[in-house]
Amino acid sequence: MATKLFVNLPVENLAASKDFFAQLGFSFNPQFTDENAACMVIGEDNYAMLITKPFFKNFIKKPIADARQGAEVIVSLSAGSKQQVDELVDKAIAAGGTATITLDQYEGMYSRGFEDLDGHLWEFMYMDPSVIQQQG
Repeated sequence: MATKLFVNLPVENLAASKDFFAQLGFSFNPQFTDENAACMVIGEDNYAMLITKPFFKNFIKKPIADARQGAEVIVSLSAGSKQQVDELVDKAIAAGGTATITLDQYEGMYSRGFEDLDGHLWEFMYMDPSVIQQQG
């Protein structure tokens, strides 16, 4: 059985978050989407659960961190090319996200990052297979 990945993220406004990620081309699984949470399909067996903050509190004992004030994790997703990285991050910025960092300093790797509407850090990266194979 394949292991599925679910990244759970608290969001202030579920409708706005769904719209933001839909503008990047992501879809949502209606079977696991309601007024409290939305299951964003990242890829086969990979999902991000966008969960309203009041509902998110049901799953934790700690306070919800303010992602705009500190960083705990960067959700990094692969892309098929440098061009696709740029296209996806440009879409995120056009949809209301904030650009964070661009890394082109490692041979064969290119990445750009952004903050979503709630301050969560995301990154799209491209790793040139020909360079990776040479290093392996």
